[in-house]
Amino acid sequence: MTLQAGHPRRPRRALLLVNPMSRGGAGPLTDALERLDEAGVQLVSVRTRSPTEVTPVIRECRGDVEAVIAAGGDGTLNAAAQGLVETGLPLGILPVGTANDLARTLGLPTDLAAAAAVIAGGHARAIDVGDVNGHLFFNVASLGLSAELAGTLTREHKRRWGRLSYAIAAARVLLRARPFTAEIVDQDGSKTVKTLQIAVGNGRYYGGGNAVAEEARIDDHHLDLYSLEFSAVWKLALLARGFRAGRHGLWSEVRTARDTNFEIRTRKPRPINTDGELVTFTPARFRVHPGAVTVFTPAEPATAGLGAAAAVASRVS
Repeated sequence: MTLQAGHPRRPRRALLLVNPMSRGGAGPLTDALERLDEAGVQLVSVRTRSPTEVTPVIRECRGDVEAVIAAGGDGTLNAAAQGLVETGLPLGILPVGTANDLARTLGLPTDLAAAAAVIAGGHARAIDVGDVNGHLFFNVASLGLSAELAGTLTREHKRRWGRLSYAIAAARVLLRARPFTAEIVDQDGSKTVKTLQIAVGNGRYYGGGNAVAEEARIDDHHLDLYSLEFSAVWKLALLARGFRAGRHGLWSEVRTARDTNFEIRTRKPRPINTDGELVTFTPARFRVHPGAVTVFTPAEPATAGLGAAAAVASRVS
């Protein structure tokens, strides 16, 4: 697909990736598929059962399709990131996961038929992709509380309890949470901190609707970092509303920074969570790939997670 402003056009043939393990992944896609069929989008359907299968499938189909449509949650989209960057194929999203934070950032409808209509509309925007130690992510990469949460929150829990599973797992993690020492390196130098969590966001939303920063955008070519430097875990309860709006940085115990590169070091290796999956360990080097993926989004208006200037109509050539 080549981007050509002013001439939106739907893909004529698309690879459909379906993750039956995601919550709702094997569920009612009928209306969405009918909408795509009515729009003249021919689908090559593949069901993937492991994240490692996704990028090879995209590579294999790159010459036979004009787009990739992913039916799944943030984990499925994360698994597709490398293949999308390598091939340049645009992404359509049918949000059938638990949190659907990338879909929320992009302002996509939760109704699957409506989401299919967005893809059929053909309007696309270039978005940034984050990178930690060579692992790509759309939403947030983090260590500390959220990494422990990712290790506790099983697929079975998410399928059974949905978004409530996050609250249940979070309560368990908080009961045993302890601060740890980390070194944060950015353009302003190095800081040693005592923290409960460090998060580096590429997009706006993560964790089922929390905002990484009030002004965070997925197309601003920057990463947003925060560090929770509370001495008492119970104070996190006071930040609940702040997290939803991305205003937690107003607290003196929350360190924030904005940059294109970060490095985080810890005394012993700590796991890093990217879009809900544990993929690497500290020391961790974070960077942003500006405009690395094109995604189908509503044409108007610009959403909270996208800057207005980033709207680009696309044409499938």
